[in-house]
Amino acid sequence: MTNTEAEDEESIDTHAVTEPLRVGVVGGGFIGTTVGGQFREHDDARVAALVDVDETTLEVAGAELDVDADARYTEYETMLEAEPLDAVLIGTPHTLHYEQVLAAIDRDLHVLCDKPLTTDLERARELVELDREREEVLMVGYQRHLYEGFRRARELWATEGREPSWITAEVGQDWVDRFEGTWRRDPALSGGGYLYDTGSHLLDCVLWSTGLTPEAVSASMNFVDDERRVDGRATVTIRFTNGATASFSMSGEVPCMREHVRMWDREGAVALDSRDWESSEYVEIDADSGEYRPRMRTEDRQTKADAFVEAISTGSEPPATALDGLRVTAVTEAAYESARGDGSFVAVAPDNVSR
Repeated sequence: MTNTEAEDEESIDTHAVTEPLRVGVVGGGFIGTTVGGQFREHDDARVAALVDVDETTLEVAGAELDVDADARYTEYETMLEAEPLDAVLIGTPHTLHYEQVLAAIDRDLHVLCDKPLTTDLERARELVELDREREEVLMVGYQRHLYEGFRRARELWATEGREPSWITAEVGQDWVDRFEGTWRRDPALSGGGYLYDTGSHLLDCVLWSTGLTPEAVSASMNFVDDERRVDGRATVTIRFTNGATASFSMSGEVPCMREHVRMWDREGAVALDSRDWESSEYVEIDADSGEYRPRMRTEDRQTKADAFVEAISTGSEPPATALDGLRVTAVTEAAYESARGDGSFVAVAPDNVSR
């Protein structure tokens, strides 16, 4: 072996020996245990600490994630001060995200934050600016960025000469009855209703797949509370700067989950359909040659933890960025403003949504 070969082999070995990413899980509910479980099973990560305000949840989730009793906390700041972490997974109610992301940024930690990034436009803009100034990863938990169907749609609309002009999207589930009495129907914690919960994913997948820039938003909503803060159904229209329109219909008052998205231009369309939270089926429609249904490799799809660790280890951009989160918050806040008013179009400032 030459000296150069020996030096190359030593370099490779040195880079291969890395410590697992030490992740602190914030919130022991569905996101904390599901995505936290992905970190627990990951070769290059481990759940080092857990925080939840509820003692019972803390005990159950701690056992499920194999977190030692002395690394379980009821206060977020205490965990950050006590534990030598590399990253945090934030799976708490929506309105808590901003303060928790900000505290992690202040400590130079990588952050995987469940959607939405925030429920406040100015705060979302602040996090985007902070994210641009640092090297650590801030990823938002919009999982459709990992689905092959939406990735294919994004590639198609990035093709020269292709740009959607008419978009329809709908999603429904048994949300209103299922989450009665929970934080999801408490606007102090959720920031709104069905639009800020499952509806957030639908807005995001269209914005991300098309790459279009929203210009104005109009909405009507059926509110389930007297204060008109929690919507059970929402109809949202987005006008884009290229003249395209997107119509969204979202209902939390139907018996089962279904999602349907159609994006058309002059040559054809893409159609994406999902049921019961499975990966979306994908069809390309050509005006001349008919339909094309490629085989979807769902078994190869990255988990959120996979994508997050990869972005950190390679220094690459995560699948869903803080700017993606800002774009969704800007549209969502405009929709609530329109629906609580007279339904007129509300302008979306370019600096909130431009890439």
